[in-house]
Amino acid sequence: MTVAWTPHRFTGGLLALDTANTVVLRGDPERTFDRFDDPAEIARFADAASGFRAAELGDRRLAVSSPAAIAPVVLSIRETTDRLFRGAVSKGAVATADLPEFLRSCADGLAAGGTEIGAQGRPFGDPATPIAFEAALAVSALSLLRDDTVARLRICPNCTWLFVDRSRNSSRLWCDMAVCGNRQKASRHYRRRMAANEVRNA
Repeated sequence: MTVAWTPHRFTGGLLALDTANTVVLRGDPERTFDRFDDPAEIARFADAASGFRAAELGDRRLAVSSPAAIAPVVLSIRETTDRLFRGAVSKGAVATADLPEFLRSCADGLAAGGTEIGAQGRPFGDPATPIAFEAALAVSALSLLRDDTVARLRICPNCTWLFVDRSRNSSRLWCDMAVCGNRQKASRHYRRRMAANEVRNA
């Protein structure tokens, strides 16, 4: 499927994690920014995600009725998902104290969906009809609660994004080897070269 250019990177492995990662450089107050500061970006993101996450969505297209109207629900799901599962990576388990707010956010997303989901082989419903982005986001977020998925969640040491490690031996370090992995390699190479120069010039 051909997907139009998008400023978003889809390296989380699941729609809910890609959405959580629309806040860039979380935890860095000087450099962080939110790609959804402009609600119109939600519609562009959903359009691109329909292609990038076609396998997860069962080829069901994501629909955005009004970006500004759904923004509060989308942001609520995004933030509670990030908080719950970032904590799960750090602690190795899901904190039950964070579940009620997460579940309420997902419930709000599902309530607006007006669709049917969960048929065998079609967790996101009938691929012939679009699904509201906020409903699909809630389904994706809830799927993260599976214990085998929680065990494979990682935080990229370069960009701090969340991602699912689907490598055979669960040893993946970077959300995207071509981006974050190469940046870290280049950074290490630069430091080694500078250290070698300092030794030679000493």
